[in-house]
Parts: sequence; C-alpha cells; structure tokens
Amino acid sequence: MRVDNCAHLLVSDPKSLKGRWRSEFKQEKLHIELGCGKGSFTVETAKTEPGVMHIALEKLTNILVLALELANREGAQNVRFINALADDLTEFFAPDEADRIYLNFCDPWPARTHAKRRLTSTRFLKLYGSVLRLDGEIHLKTDNLPFFEFSLRELESCGFLIIEETRDLHKNGQVGIMTDYELKFFNQGLPIYKCIARSVGDAALGVPRERFSHEIS
Repeated sequence: MRVDNCAHLLVSDPKSLKGRWRSEFKQEKLHIELGCGKGSFTVETAKTEPGVMHIALEKLTNILVLALELANREGAQNVRFINALADDLTEFFAPDEADRIYLNFCDPWPARTHAKRRLTSTRFLKLYGSVLRLDGEIHLKTDNLPFFEFSLRELESCGFLIIEETRDLHKNGQVGIMTDYELKFFNQGLPIYKCIARSVGDAALGVPRERFSHEIS
C-alpha cells in the first residue's frame, strides 16, 4: 500500500501521546491543523518553523495519503498526521497543550440547520479552548464571507479575543503560505478572509459582536 512508505509520519495511536507531544518529539511548541487536505500548507509551514511540532488531522483517507506522500518527499521531520475528525481533539491532546490551531477553508455548512457542524461553532470552540494554552491562538482563513462573520461572532461570544482581522488578505500581493484552495481563489482574484483569535482564559471576557448584514442562513 502507498501509505506503507510514509507510515512513520502517521500517528496510529494518538491517544497514547496525549500530554506528551512536545517531549516525545522534542519540540518547543505544538501547532494543530484541522483538515489539512493534500498537506501543502502543513509541509511548507513546518519547513519555516523547525522549532514547532505540527500535527495535522484529516478525516478523508484518500486525501491524507497525498499529504503523507508530500511530507515524505520533502523530508519533513516536524510533521505528523492523524486520520481523525476535529470532534476527537480532546482525546488526543491534553488541556493547555497546544499553542496554535489552524482552520483553513473548512466547510462553511451554509444551511442554518447545519450550524453546529461548522468548525467555528460553540461546541468546537470549547474543544479548542480546552487544548489551547492561555494566549494560544486560532488562525482562521476562508473564502466565505457569511461563514467568516459567523466565526467572528462565535469566537468573541466564547471568550476569544480577535487580535487580527482582514477582509482581503492578499489585496497587495501574496501574504504567507497558501493552501491549494487559497491559491486557486487567489488566482481567480477572490478575496480571502483571515482572523487570528487569542485564548484569554475567561469566557466572560467575550463581547458578542452585532449581527452582520451577510447573515449565514
């Protein structure tokens, strides 16, 4: 099987590493990416941050294989992959263990009845808050404006502090490392929305933002 050649990059029993990721891989920081796709962002980001352990979750096995193969070809040392859903995050990571969580172009689930499935809904943000250290960050990028505005409201109502917000990330040229989706949207001239939210440790500090005109339905 194709995965056999890069099996060393796949964590088969992530629960066994709960609370031990840094010590196991001898890295200073731990960043988690939810839904890594083909892995281009994961691998390129890891290459620029050698002191950070990058753990990427991807639920689709056929896509995960592509990410594993890319990381293997590039000789990535500080990357590991988990074949799992974001729902299982607290099964794999201990409280206050992660420094950053990446949410890149996740499914916006536009129907109102599917709101709880959005990876920035309250139930998921509570999971992220439990594994993030105080002052840990969530980095969100999307091409969907209603989803972006929904996410801002949810983040603030759950006690995260928005420290960066942009409605057209690449307006003046490429900024940072792009995902495959992002590059496609960039080439089409479409705006990319990004925010960085910081865990401040007290939900009471969250200030719900007013309802926007681009309400996601």
